[in-house]
Amino acid sequence: MVCRIGELVLKCRDPEVLARFWGEILDFRELDREEGVYIEIGPREGFGGPQPTIFLIRDDEPKNGHARLHIDVNPTDRDQDAELERLLAAGAKLVDIGQPADASWHVLADPEGNEFCLLKRRLDPL
Repeated sequence: MVCRIGELVLKCRDPEVLARFWGEILDFRELDREEGVYIEIGPREGFGGPQPTIFLIRDDEPKNGHARLHIDVNPTDRDQDAELERLLAAGAKLVDIGQPADASWHVLADPEGNEFCLLKRRLDPL
């Protein structure tokens, strides 16, 4: 028997803002919440499917340095350039963490500065 990732936990100052951002980026919906404490978002079919949920837990401590774990996303219905424009319009920011100038991915940050990467390879939607 093996394990698989069921949830990704992200500490943040404002779970509402990040739930809206990541919900729009991933086409996720709210699955659960405890007001002022956490919001869990996930695929439309809910918890337990092939994709993990994202558990956004309130934490008032400031972000300090680069995260040791980050999210990579792949476009599903458009090319990387078009997806980059969509992510920027949703509130992502391009960031430089020392990646090569000719990298095949883009490094971005969500509204709270959490880095994530937009990869080039397109995946089939689930």
